[in-house]
Amino acid sequence: MKLPIVNRSLYLGCLLLLLGSTWAGAQNNELSLSDAILKGLTELATQNIRGLQWLPTGSELSFHSDKGDAFIRRSPLGKKRDQRIPLSQINEATGLELTRLPRISWTSATDFYFRYQNAYYNYNTSSKKANRLLQLPKGAANVDFMVDKNLAAYTQGSDLFVVNAGGESKAVIQLNDPNVVSGQAIARYEFGISKGTFWAPRGDRLAFYQKNESKVADYPLLDITATPGKLRTTKYPMAGQASESASVGVYDVAKESLTYLKVDGPADQYLTNLGWGPEGNYLYLAVVNRDQNRMWLNKYDARTGDFVKTLFEEQHDKYVEPEHPVWFMPNAPNEFLWFSERDGYTHLYRYNVEGELLGQVTKGQWVVDEILGLSGSGKNLIVAGSDESGLNRYAYAVDLGTAEAKRLSESSGIHRYRLSDNGIHLIDSYSSLKTPRAIDIVNTRGKKVANLLAATNPLRDYKIGKAELLELKADNGVTLHGRLIKPSNFEERRKYPVLVYVYGGPHAQMVNNSWMAGAPLWMYQFAEKGYLVFTLDNRGSANRGFEFENTIHRRLGEVEIRDQMMGIEYLSGLPYVDANRMAVHGWSYGGFMATSLMLRQPGTFKAGVAGGPVTDWKYYEVMYGERYMDRPEENPEGYRQASLLNYAKNLQGDLLLIHGTVDDVVVMQHSLDLIRAFVDEGIQVDFFPYPMHPHNVRGKDRVHLMTKVLDYVEESLAIGR
Repeated sequence: MKLPIVNRSLYLGCLLLLLGSTWAGAQNNELSLSDAILKGLTELATQNIRGLQWLPTGSELSFHSDKGDAFIRRSPLGKKRDQRIPLSQINEATGLELTRLPRISWTSATDFYFRYQNAYYNYNTSSKKANRLLQLPKGAANVDFMVDKNLAAYTQGSDLFVVNAGGESKAVIQLNDPNVVSGQAIARYEFGISKGTFWAPRGDRLAFYQKNESKVADYPLLDITATPGKLRTTKYPMAGQASESASVGVYDVAKESLTYLKVDGPADQYLTNLGWGPEGNYLYLAVVNRDQNRMWLNKYDARTGDFVKTLFEEQHDKYVEPEHPVWFMPNAPNEFLWFSERDGYTHLYRYNVEGELLGQVTKGQWVVDEILGLSGSGKNLIVAGSDESGLNRYAYAVDLGTAEAKRLSESSGIHRYRLSDNGIHLIDSYSSLKTPRAIDIVNTRGKKVANLLAATNPLRDYKIGKAELLELKADNGVTLHGRLIKPSNFEERRKYPVLVYVYGGPHAQMVNNSWMAGAPLWMYQFAEKGYLVFTLDNRGSANRGFEFENTIHRRLGEVEIRDQMMGIEYLSGLPYVDANRMAVHGWSYGGFMATSLMLRQPGTFKAGVAGGPVTDWKYYEVMYGERYMDRPEENPEGYRQASLLNYAKNLQGDLLLIHGTVDDVVVMQHSLDLIRAFVDEGIQVDFFPYPMHPHNVRGKDRVHLMTKVLDYVEESLAIGR
């Protein structure tokens, strides 16, 4: 088979950038793994401006002082002097003893509010006085504060309440039934769902998700903090099994009355992307069938719960996945925008409230992932999304008349934006291979009008290697993006062992044009010990279009493995790679991929480390698993082919499985059943549980985790082992 071709101009460009002044310096210090993990987000992180945000004036900013002891208010485009709002001044006005600046939200040119413990406070920057807005009850969770009405929704246990400024709580729904959960995210956070309560624009009504899990199986998790240990359960609907039943309630605050939307259809369909109309009289809901291949955008009367009409439908022979609610046009309240992948890429479509399609707003082989707002003139829609390569992210001004999109940033990289309330300027924070971080103010015509930060390289005094971005070709000719990290003392005449880090699943992208090419600092620390660290975004990963992602449907692990092996073939052809000393590591979907590569491509890797791995998709949850694999009874061959239990006999080399003992995302049954398969085959394998850790190991224990992973790789790749 012919080796994939590296894009030489991209390679040389990246190499020259990384050999330039960005990486210059003494570079005498050696980075420890502990520093790479614990200081990677603090002392060794790139400079930033904390708390940076627009004031409602649209021309002023606020942010934290360098010492973190005051808010700074600045007019970056005018001649006003900075205003300093010390933390001590806020403490004096509130009577609190804050030790650090709180997260604030401005409500006017002079007022902001913040939450401290179980209360919300307002502070006036002119009078330097404060008042307590609202007191939450003890144990309030999932708090949703409506500052305009001084109301907050909150949950206690599985029930939902509303509290007013006087501290009076009213039960929206109180069933004391752990099987019926109100006001929390449903569908296990799929379909873009991140919360469970939604205030109407005027604050007079509260919509909320509710899920009935009475038919969902209880999954046992062992709590070892008690003596003796005890079981606590979580609701976990496995593929093909009974799922939750969802509904949407609407609470009228003044009348203290509760209504439910009258949603027709099977109990196990999905209710997603709930959104209010601008007047607060109608709710818009994306209803998705359990097979996830059909979606109806429905309109409901919020006062009665009555179904009004289906505005439009979407369907696909693989799946549809709405992830954004309706976005109503501020200057045309009877029109809204809808995200859809119907043309192969996530783009925006304009509809009126009767469901009439008024046109496609954005077009092209790139992905829109955020609506930032309208320009000051109202003629352009400001959005953010990828470029055609998928390696960069920009803001675009899209002409609402012609659909012509203009990129608003000159510098390549991964950009994050905040549009001012008046739609005239954006905060543009970005990084790239050559730029640790820069923060600019740009206008909606694309002109940079001010620079707020040009960060220096925080690792300039450390021995740190280089990252190269690669372009490889899959077997169908599509471009795949890869990243290769080399040690700082790299010599082309030497032979280096390789660690392949893999994720490979939907909704994730490992390689991009950001600082350090999107790689965590531990990879550079490990490379410095004399390794190459390689990552490839195979088909199925994000920001490359719907066809690029959905090619894995019903056959997880097939296309992804082919693409990863294309990367291995490329590495094996490099004169400085020791193809006999390769290891693979991944977590979650990456754990599935690392184990798949060890068992389905035996002999390729001397070692593999799989964290929280999916080993059989019938054990994974309904919402995600059935989207990509359908139900087990509908796709028995696909489930059989993807089940790693069927390949245990193939293991060659060392394999370490790692799992958190209270993992409620990829339950521990995955690892235990695979270990049982190894035992049945008489094959030795290594296993390390992290007691009382969920799906990810965080905090100080992460140093232990990565030490375990990398020590295992080093020992396995040692010459002569």
